[in-house]
Amino acid sequence: MARPYDFASMTALISFEAAARHGSFKTAANETNVTPAAISHQIKALEADLGCALFIRRHRGVELTEQGAFLLVALQRGFETISDAVAQLRDRSQAVDVTIAVTTAVSALWLTPKITAFWRIHPTITVSQIVSDVQVAKGFQDISIGYLTENPGPGESRDLFRDRIIAVGTPRFAAAHAIHSVADLAHVPLVHHDKNQWTDWAEWLAALGGPAPTGRGLFVNNHMIALQAAQDDVGAVLAWDGLMTDLLARERLVRLVPQDIPSSVPFRLVIHPRASAKARLFAGWLLRDVSAGAAQPG
Repeated sequence: MARPYDFASMTALISFEAAARHGSFKTAANETNVTPAAISHQIKALEADLGCALFIRRHRGVELTEQGAFLLVALQRGFETISDAVAQLRDRSQAVDVTIAVTTAVSALWLTPKITAFWRIHPTITVSQIVSDVQVAKGFQDISIGYLTENPGPGESRDLFRDRIIAVGTPRFAAAHAIHSVADLAHVPLVHHDKNQWTDWAEWLAALGGPAPTGRGLFVNNHMIALQAAQDDVGAVLAWDGLMTDLLARERLVRLVPQDIPSSVPFRLVIHPRASAKARLFAGWLLRDVSAGAAQPG
């Protein structure tokens, strides 16, 4: 059976992160309660697995190579996400009525304002969000919401909406690069969302009859970071139109061309078997709210 994550030893990664953070195998050994030799062994095994050096060994410590610095940033982001999730689960009040697992972008751009509207009708129902861009362990949430491409497993799955994927950037970016057509976008700086299930720029351009992208690119693995980079004029970015209502209304970002394509996967709501009656009440309200919004003209 294939492993879902592409790395070898978690022990080696933990050893590397500690040594990189402290710039010392000895200090890392003290922190992780092993010997410096054990830390060195784990890091050598990790370097062999990756096929590159992660440290430059000095007489008075170690320094990160470029590859080591790249891995450290990735690990610290991942460990911070894990730490936040553990803290939320450890500290979550038993009085919480509804627990929702949701991605960062969907939470910030779409769900949180809807929870505020829900509270106007049901002010006593408490709601907790587990916000993460990695899959949350099943069993802790009543509801999952997101751009769910995989089989959601047991529970009731309902499509919320299927967005269209649009190209956006700032008005200043559009003017500076003279963007008037889909073909123009192939040659300007682009922000790439590095996710397997996400429609990428090459697919989007090809679907609209455009050429392959040739401009410089920034690759990120978080949609909110991608949108912020676009607002900072780093490049154009692809986005879901249903999540962009506020940013477009405030002209923080604008559609760069009128053409778009449908997303390959709908946003889904999954009600897990363990969901409480209040969680099912919230899910029913959300589905009705989405349907009412879709029925409105314009």
